[in-house]
Amino acid sequence: MKIKQLGVSLASLLVAVLLSGCAEENETIKIGATVGPHAQVVESVAKQAKEEGIDVEVVEFSDYISPNAGLADGSLDLNSYQHQPFLDNFNQNHDSELVSIGRSILMRMGIYSDKVDDIEALANGAQIAIPNDPTNAGRALLLLEDAGLITLADNVGFKATLQDVQSNPKQLEFVEVEAAQLPRSLQDVDAAAITMNYVMSSGLDPSEQGIFLESKNAPLAVMVVAARKDDQDNPTYQRLLALFQSDKTRQFLQDTFNGTIEPAF
Repeated sequence: MKIKQLGVSLASLLVAVLLSGCAEENETIKIGATVGPHAQVVESVAKQAKEEGIDVEVVEFSDYISPNAGLADGSLDLNSYQHQPFLDNFNQNHDSELVSIGRSILMRMGIYSDKVDDIEALANGAQIAIPNDPTNAGRALLLLEDAGLITLADNVGFKATLQDVQSNPKQLEFVEVEAAQLPRSLQDVDAAAITMNYVMSSGLDPSEQGIFLESKNAPLAVMVVAARKDDQDNPTYQRLLALFQSDKTRQFLQDTFNGTIEPAF
């Protein structure tokens, strides 16, 4: 009798463990994203996940801090909206341990022009508009250096300022403009360095007016999927990362954004 009771108890325990595992497997995964393209991409991933039996809830935010704060405090499981330098800065300022588990999309800054169709066609003394906020100004200067138009001081990275310009062979004139106004500035300047969000909102076409784009490996252009450090190897999260990098996602980006937002994988 005791042996039989023990067998029943073990069987009950096994069933409980299995049910617990199923509940965990079927738990809804919450992924944070900022409104707009990032949320659209996550919605596409959520649809693919549904086909694989993974429930995903897309949680949208209108600011850039809350998606990381929610990930850090456990109210989110993943997020997808930022580049690695932004993630590193958040960790440093908030004593958190969030990590990238992989690349998602590219949002490349570019040099755009309505006056010339080639970067080398910019004349001596050409006016170049750049963002007036420090982070994007530094990014624009790095882009101009990559294009061979200027040389910056060593190791300044995306913290570069106009004071770090060491050589300017064409004597380009730099005009600092609020980032949102850069597309409009194209009628007044020879070229402008514009981030992809404002390229999209203004209807610019990288293939038509873009005369030089950031590298596909530029740290500020590559968006990542982030998780808590302790969860970076979670099998379900890795399955979701594979969907972020799937052929279906690649096709979705092409169909939806027509070259403005590209796969980073």
